[in-house]
This record gives sequence, structure tokens and C-alpha cells, in this order.
Amino acid sequence: MADNSNPEVPGQSPNDSDKASDEGSEWQDINDTPSIDFVTLGMFIIDEIEYPPPRPPSTNVLGGAGSYSALGARLFSPASDLSRTVGWIVDQGSDFPQAITDLINGWSTSAVFRHDPSRLTTRGWNGYVDSSERREFKYTTPKKRLTAADLTGTPLLKAKAVHMVCSPNRCKELVEEIITLRKREARLAAASRQKDDDDEDDDDKDGYTRPLIIWEPVPDLCTPFELLNCTNALPLIDICSPNHAELAGFMGTDGLDPETGQISVEQVERNCEQLLASMPLTTYTLVVRAGEKGCYVARNGGRKRKQQQPMKKGKKKKAVVGLDARNFHGGLQPDTDMMSLFAGLLQDMQDRDNEDDPFGRFDDTEQDGGIEVDPGIERWLSAYHTDASKVVDPTGGGNTFLGGLGVALARGKSIEEACAWGSVAASFAIEQVGVPELGRDGEGREVWNGERVEERLRGYVERVGLMI
Repeated sequence: MADNSNPEVPGQSPNDSDKASDEGSEWQDINDTPSIDFVTLGMFIIDEIEYPPPRPPSTNVLGGAGSYSALGARLFSPASDLSRTVGWIVDQGSDFPQAITDLINGWSTSAVFRHDPSRLTTRGWNGYVDSSERREFKYTTPKKRLTAADLTGTPLLKAKAVHMVCSPNRCKELVEEIITLRKREARLAAASRQKDDDDEDDDDKDGYTRPLIIWEPVPDLCTPFELLNCTNALPLIDICSPNHAELAGFMGTDGLDPETGQISVEQVERNCEQLLASMPLTTYTLVVRAGEKGCYVARNGGRKRKQQQPMKKGKKKKAVVGLDARNFHGGLQPDTDMMSLFAGLLQDMQDRDNEDDPFGRFDDTEQDGGIEVDPGIERWLSAYHTDASKVVDPTGGGNTFLGGLGVALARGKSIEEACAWGSVAASFAIEQVGVPELGRDGEGREVWNGERVEERLRGYVERVGLMI
């Protein structure tokens, strides 16, 4: 059992600890937050990291997909206003170290702490197989998985972007649950306003909007047996982000160059092309995280993702006829007639309108006399750190990348600029064991590991030649 009095937590300075310890740890008051840009359904985990000898292990390390993705969003959200637009859930067991509570409080995010003295905090063991990034993971205490229902009763449910790490089937379940809960909340809010106030000008103030969905496939189920389930989940999401090995796993390969043993750029591109081609009726984006190679962005052409628009009061949806709503935009089925599918594609895109779009992802621009088409994208963006000596521990780098990417998309950035945010966010996460240290420079501005995030982003954007 962990020693709760241990102040040694990576990423926290003594001054941060003293300041944060004065704050409460039970259900922070987040109801005054005007809006949440980013929320993660990733789990909170306290890590033990065991390295190859002779390096000693690290214990009581803030970890888990939830922690690192929240970090990624927080890096681009200075306190105090923007930091509160980052939401996540922290499940604390009886063994939860006070130093980690203080560290999280020091970030000033919209963290929801849930303390349960009847259980242990979810803990995990990370063991590196060799000197590469390849490692094994196992839970050492029972895990506590989050559901969409855990967001109810808080502003987190109405986040602009939602990050999840799960299997394809669970991805479908979570998206449907989130949308159902958001629509129900919008109806209840509308009914309450109608009862208390007849001001018609405010009808859409709390109306339903669809969040951006960022899906990170869980590694263990990135297999050829799950490929069909993956294609059935893709119509419901906006960004699918496996790493190179996870994407290759769906295709039955390892993603490595057989001659060099390094990450194969050609395999990443080919696997993306095959997966995009399998979904002719869906527009979504693949962002493949490929370690030292950087990231590869691939988006198929198709109808443009609609802008966030509140649900109008009293508007009814047409019934979906002939196609299951969960696979409405082209998820492949074992009995799919591919010839009929392609033959009906053009007519399908011409005839559909928003009321036939059960998940509200696309925009038929009738005012322009037709459907706005996304031309797609294929582009590599290099990793921030090109010097391997700068990478101390890659644990959590991918999750942090997606936190930066997600909050960028929530704030209206393009996918390429969002990937730049993600690359810079990941660079801070992998420079040390645990999370980077938050501080302030001589002008009172936030710095992480002694550097301003915006300065690092500016240099990266210039280096990769990104036009923003």
C-alpha cells in the first residue's frame, strides 16, 4: 500500500504542493465553468515503471490515459480561465497519495475527484521489454472504467471534444450513450426554461450539439478479428488515432520494415489507404502516431463535417429505414453487397439530408446548391524531438498527443494544426518520468519544464513548414 505522506511526485515542485494542498479534493466546484472544451473518458492510473537494469523503478507516478490526455489539453490551456475548460475524472481509492492530489489541484483543471475508501486506487505496472519503446502492462489493483453516465450532473457531459480509449464495440456504445444523454439533457433544459421563462429568444441556449469524438483503440483488441467491428465504429467518430503497431494489428502485420526493424512509413500509408477505402460512405480522419517518425494524417474525401448547431425546439428526426442507425454511414457487414453499395453511393450522397443523419456528423449545404465535399488529406508531420537523448520515458506520449489534438480541434483549429499541438504536447510528456513540471517565468507566464508551450509550438510549426 502506498504511503500517502510521500511528497515525491514527478512533475510537482514544492511550491505547487504547498499551494495546492489548501484546495479541496472532493468534487471540485466546476459548475461555474462556462464551457468545457475537452473531456477524456480515459482511466486514471497510478503507475509503477520498471526499467531494464541497472535503472531503478519509478513508483507513485501519475499515469493512465485520462491523466496524460488531460495533461495534453492542459498544456495549451493556461490558468485560470482556459485551464478550467479541461475536464476529467479522478477516482481515488483509500491508498491515494496526497501528493498526487496536490499535483492535480495545481493544474487548476475541471477535475472531478471521486473518493471511495472501500477500494484501492487503480494501479498499473509498466515493464520495458528492452531498450526500445516496447513494453508490457498489467493492472496490480482492480481497474475502474468510466462510462458516459459518469459525466452526467457535471458540465463535462457537454464538452466540445470527447476522448476515449476502448475497443471498437465499446466505442460504439460510448458514443451512442453520450449522444443520448446530451439530447436528454437538452430536452430537460428546454422544458425547464419553457416552464420558468417564456422568452423565445433563448430557445437554443442549452440545445443539443454533437461533440467531436476522438477514439484511441485499445491495443489488445487491434487484431484482424476486430477489423469488422472497427469499420462499424468509424462512422460514429471523427478522429481514429491508433499508433503504427495498433493500425498494423488490425491489418494482420507488425508495421515494421522487415530489413531494418524500424517503423515502416510505407506500411503506415498502405494500411491507412486500405482502411479508408473500406469505408466509402464515411468521412473520418486517421491520425497515426508513429514514434520517432512523427504522425501521419489521412482523411478520405466525402461530405464535410457539419458545424456545431444547437438542436431546434420541436424538430423531429425521420425514422431510419432499411439501414441500422449504428452503421448508417457505411460500416461493413458480413453480408454487405459491395456492388450494390458502390452503385448506390452517388444517389445516396445526393438524397440524404441532415434529418437522416442520426449522429449529426455531416452538412448538406443546400444553400450552395449541393453537397460540400471534403477533398481529403495525406501528410506526415515529423516528431518534435529528433534527438533520441531528449526522450527519457515515452510512457503517456500518445495520450498526451491526443489531448493536445483534441483541445485544438475543439477551438476550431485545422487537423494539421491540431496535430502540431499534439506533437508539441507529446514532447513535454516524454522528457522525464511522469508529467512535466509546471512553473512560471520571470514575467509570471506559465512554463512547463522551464519553457513556454507557445514558443515551442511556434518553432515546431516553422520547422515543419505548416501554414496556419
